[in-house]
Amino acid sequence: MLQLRPTCEHCNTALPPDAEQARICSFECTFCAHCADTVLGNVCPNCGGGFAPRPVRPAHNQRNGNYLGNHPASAQVHHRPVDLAAHAALAARLRHVPPAQR
Repeated sequence: MLQLRPTCEHCNTALPPDAEQARICSFECTFCAHCADTVLGNVCPNCGGGFAPRPVRPAHNQRNGNYLGNHPASAQVHHRPVDLAAHAALAARLRHVPPAQR
C-alpha cells in the first residue's frame, strides 16, 4: 500500500493525499511536480528511476473499506534536499535513457 508521504523530499512543499502535483518513483520517493520535472529532470536522485503521478486514494468508502479513512496517509516527513551538483552528474548520465530502460 502506498504511504502517501506528506511532503516533497527536496523542497518540503506539502503534498496532501489528494495532491495532483505529487510524483513518485517505483521506490515511492516523493517529490512535487516542479521538483521532479524542473529541478530533477525526471531522474530520481535516490535510485535513478523516473517519476509518475502519485495516485489519489479515494476519500470515501466506495467499496470494501478501501479508502483514506481506513488506510490513512503517512505523517512521516522525508525531507532530504537533493545535492544538486551530484544529481547533475547522475542526470547527465541518464538523460538519454528512457526511465523504463534504466
